[in-house]
Amino acid sequence: MNEYPLSKFHFGVDWGGTNIGFQEVSGLDMEVEPIEYRQGASPDFTKIKMPGMKKFSNITLKRGSFKGDNEYFDWFNSIQLNTVERRTITISLLDETGTPAITWKVNKAFPIKIMSTDLKAEGNEVAVESIEIAHEGLVIENN
Repeated sequence: MNEYPLSKFHFGVDWGGTNIGFQEVSGLDMEVEPIEYRQGASPDFTKIKMPGMKKFSNITLKRGSFKGDNEYFDWFNSIQLNTVERRTITISLLDETGTPAITWKVNKAFPIKIMSTDLKAEGNEVAVESIEIAHEGLVIENN
């Protein structure tokens, strides 16, 4: 067992496009919505809670903007009425050797929002674009 927890800055994303480094990944959240229920003949004057449906947050991927790279826009543009190219996305937190230590598999993902970089005449940052994706499930694997 390692003495130290994993660093969060060493990760990889396989999103079905060009293999390029991402600056940030956010939205790897899962929750279960509780259902409250009380039967009429219950002697307790409180509701019971039981697990309901799972709910997943949208995931945002951010990366540097490159000349001639329109992959975010092309994927977003594939959306037609009730049709879209869905992808399986794999996000891996890497250990010191570059081997995946924790992997998130995102199922049936599709883009719902793309955001271009902001522009500042006095800025000194890299141009960063982002894409927000919806999906139908998230599986965590500890490798």
